[in-house]
Amino acid sequence: MKACQLTLISHAPSDQSSSLIDSLYDFSDFGRKTRAVRRKIDGLSETVMYFYNEFWEARQRQSLNLHEISYRACFKAELPRFFISRLTQPGEIVYDPFMGRGTTLLEAALLGRIPYGCDINPLSVHLVEPRLNPPSAETITEFIKQIKLEEKFDSEPEDLLAFYHPKTLGELKQLQEQLAAIDLSDQSATTTTCWPWIRMVATNRLSGHSSGFFSVYSLPPNQSVSVASQIKINEKRGQIPEYRNTLAIIQKKSLSLLKGLDETSLTNLRQTFDKRKLLVSSADRTTEIKDNSVALVVTSPPFLDVVQYTTDNWLRCWFNNIDSSAVPTWQMGSTKSWCEKMKATLTELHRIIRPGGHLAFEVGEVNKGQVKLDELIIPLGVQTGFSILGVMINEQQFTKTANCWGVDNQTKGTNTNRIVLLQKRSN
Repeated sequence: MKACQLTLISHAPSDQSSSLIDSLYDFSDFGRKTRAVRRKIDGLSETVMYFYNEFWEARQRQSLNLHEISYRACFKAELPRFFISRLTQPGEIVYDPFMGRGTTLLEAALLGRIPYGCDINPLSVHLVEPRLNPPSAETITEFIKQIKLEEKFDSEPEDLLAFYHPKTLGELKQLQEQLAAIDLSDQSATTTTCWPWIRMVATNRLSGHSSGFFSVYSLPPNQSVSVASQIKINEKRGQIPEYRNTLAIIQKKSLSLLKGLDETSLTNLRQTFDKRKLLVSSADRTTEIKDNSVALVVTSPPFLDVVQYTTDNWLRCWFNNIDSSAVPTWQMGSTKSWCEKMKATLTELHRIIRPGGHLAFEVGEVNKGQVKLDELIIPLGVQTGFSILGVMINEQQFTKTANCWGVDNQTKGTNTNRIVLLQKRSN
């Protein structure tokens, strides 16, 4: 039996939508003109417009340093900025249901929008919230001076000695204990600002490939290798963990993150912080968010089971006293199960996005380019009540970090940013 063909329901696009689509046709900021192609998508009775170009800067570290908290499968700040600046106004809500390290939320707040976010892993809140309310460089410097760590050597848990010198491990465990003892009812500046900041920076410095991390040389800092893998790295390199001064590293990274924050950005962060909403929840169950309240969603869901979030974050979860094995991360091994989860998420997003509001759904190619997730999302978007504005294919070369993992264009992983642009009909 032939599958039923879905029909795109047309409606008058908002001025913002029309302006955005018009700008995609004419976009040439990086020396190339957009290539626009109509494509047939399985399951749809009408074609969808695809826009091919480099729509944001491919080079690294072009945005504020405050974004530089590593996390697996995170997109660049230029991606959400592209849509936030074109499709929202200051004071409106911008939301990411898979917030991860919080790129969308932070960029929204920096631009004077109200940041909403959700992630199933409580670790995400620890990485996001402190940067929405950062201390000044002077405040955090003085605060770090007041932290007292005893000079003691620690060999428990013994496995972690593959990463850390015993004295470094001793300092980490003392920090861990002090963070766990924070009185959450204490609303002083040190509790609400400095201690969360310390937790976030320390979490980010747990393992990496330079002396700016607590660990001996490991792999790039967006994931933690297993103990067995670290032992092999140590043997191959003939290395033994050296002592790393945890507070000095936290101080240096803090100053780096805070560098470049101007008064406008700080004012926007302060004015939006009390209106933020950060949820630890499944993306398809967010009852705390009101119907028709969100102006824009910019997000990137898990790409099936390409990224193993549980194993990648085990060391960060250990430091934050989170049982990583108990976090119900979405690891979908088949396109069928992925589509079921995405349909449930899109249904929930349709509830909370206001009429005329937008969704930029960033996906990619997986399985060596054989599966293009945009082609799965588009029919689901129609089924859940959205209009399809088009698909942006942001063409750029892989970064240095991606190449470290043997990920090359057209071979492994995600070859392009593929952003499905959806709009909730105004009725």
